[in-house]
Amino acid sequence: MPKMKTNRGAAKRFKIRANGSIKRSQAFKRHILTKKTTKAKRQLRGVITVHSSDVKSVRAMLPYA
Repeated sequence: MPKMKTNRGAAKRFKIRANGSIKRSQAFKRHILTKKTTKAKRQLRGVITVHSSDVKSVRAMLPYA
């Protein structure tokens, strides 16, 4: 049986933590930042955990992670 392929777009967006949770970066931080408040931009920093309803589909795209 051939190897399964990793979805390369997903591999660049998601990382698996040691405890098995999946981290992702925040959206809405790339452009059109002038109309966003400083507080809003500050709260979009860092990474967050993928929602539990999306974990199954992300894991399917990352079979070897």
